[in-house]
Amino acid sequence: MKQHKWHKEIKITERGWVGHFICGHECRFRRNTLIEYGSERIIVSSVGNLYSNGKLTTVGYDRYSETMAFKAKKDGIYWEIDVTNQVNFDSEWSSNIIDDDTKLDEMHQNVVTEICDKLQKGNIKYETT
Repeated sequence: MKQHKWHKEIKITERGWVGHFICGHECRFRRNTLIEYGSERIIVSSVGNLYSNGKLTTVGYDRYSETMAFKAKKDGIYWEIDVTNQVNFDSEWSSNIIDDDTKLDEMHQNVVTEICDKLQKGNIKYETT
């Protein structure tokens, strides 16, 4: 577990599995970060560089990577994504850059930082589907 130095009340856990994308197991880039603050649990999930049948393909319309955030719900012993409660954020969320893990890490981390700031300020907004 990794604790961010700027929010000691916020607990950050980098997790080793795909968060939100059904074909995430075929992505060469994937991150899944659980953010805990008080009773709030939010997961930031990023995927990119999808190779399907050995061929690079997009993860969505005109993008090779994307980052999304969702409220988390308890599923057994784990906190997992609640796809009915997407978290709104302003940071860049998609890229059409290929094979640039540094850029994708930065994009993911910017969303994590924004969510942490919004949690601390009480400015989290969910989009319920």
